[in-house]
Amino acid sequence: MKELIKKNGIKYFIYITLALLYLAAICFSHPQELASGLRSIILSRDALITDYFELVGYGPAFFNAALVMTISLVMIEYAELPFTGLTVAAIFINTGFGFWGKNIVNIIPIHFGTILYAKAHHTPMSRYTYTALFATCLAPFVTELTYILPFGLWGNLGIAILAGLFVGYVLPPLSQHTASMHMGYSLFNVGFSGGTLAFVLFCVLKSFGISSEPVFIWKAEQHQGLITGIYIYLLAAFLMGLYMNEWKVKDLLKLFKHPGRAVADFVLMDGPGVTLMNMSLTAIVGLSYAMMIGADFSGPVLGCLFTVFGFAAFGAHLRNYIPVLLGVYLSTLFSQYAPNDAGMLIAAFFVVGIAPIAGQFGPIWEIISGMLHSCIVMCTSAMYGGLNLYNNGFSCGWVAIVMIPIIESFMRGYQIRKQMRKQKREVKKENKGNDS
Repeated sequence: MKELIKKNGIKYFIYITLALLYLAAICFSHPQELASGLRSIILSRDALITDYFELVGYGPAFFNAALVMTISLVMIEYAELPFTGLTVAAIFINTGFGFWGKNIVNIIPIHFGTILYAKAHHTPMSRYTYTALFATCLAPFVTELTYILPFGLWGNLGIAILAGLFVGYVLPPLSQHTASMHMGYSLFNVGFSGGTLAFVLFCVLKSFGISSEPVFIWKAEQHQGLITGIYIYLLAAFLMGLYMNEWKVKDLLKLFKHPGRAVADFVLMDGPGVTLMNMSLTAIVGLSYAMMIGADFSGPVLGCLFTVFGFAAFGAHLRNYIPVLLGVYLSTLFSQYAPNDAGMLIAAFFVVGIAPIAGQFGPIWEIISGMLHSCIVMCTSAMYGGLNLYNNGFSCGWVAIVMIPIIESFMRGYQIRKQMRKQKREVKKENKGNDS
């Protein structure tokens, strides 16, 4: 039994999480409320920021997140994919956005679009399953078209479905191209490609006089019972990882040495037990930061926390996340934004996407990158009317594209100057020897 848990512990943990989500939904609401709340979620606009905690209450929000997670797991199991770090990241980011933007209806056309792409290129769907899961960042685009187009309900619905198919079909090749642009220094590659596509589609709509405006629905409170429950969940994750790793904590130090640059799959490199411990600690840091600055515990905050939790299996850890988090906080000391403003709070979680910069170049550059990210992300959502859920992913891509050449240029110049100084010292030493 112990060997079975060690081998499939991550998979078991994910299914336990799924059961807890359904349990939370039942505890917060009775079945009739869950059904009516889910209907309201499906019919809502879903553009950034649409907090399902505020829109329909805790129970239906947990129920929707559980359903989105169920669909993700069905796709993973059907494709017979192993439960690696990438699997964990894909599942938990989808689950997280089940609290603010994704539902069981608006993600389906995108999934089918990717299936069509796989069939058209005569490749197994398993090759594009992860892209299909991440591509649902444009799920609000599918929903929004049913509201803003002038062709009546059924006409709008038909076009929305076709648009979802188009998104799912286009993002696989687009994502392959954008990965080379940031060279793996952004963990949210599909967020960058999805934001690029959303910007293009938004501009096309606007050229016809059709536009979408961002929304802001936000739960402005802290539910202490829920927060305590999340801390207990994260502690249980750490203990389960510790058990899977035979109670050895020191292996975390080895994991912390990885830069995190994609592809950095901690499950494959360090094992599921160490990975689960890292996931727990990284998420605890993010949640504790939010609590220390007095932030609201809204659906988006829980969704962001799940994303950090998931990507701590695929590139992020304490050593490369804390500097970028510090960068976001420091930026608020010099800008017009407060640390607990909704946009800045979300940025503090999602800045984990550029964590590999610290792992590769050191904390100073990462702090600067975190500060830059906080500036860019506050402007990008308006570029596509809030229709890209991975707005921070889009920003992370641009931060990496801008910062990496600058960092490499400074470091190259430093190495050249260092080499020149070394040569001068050797020449001076040689001259002294000749004089004597």
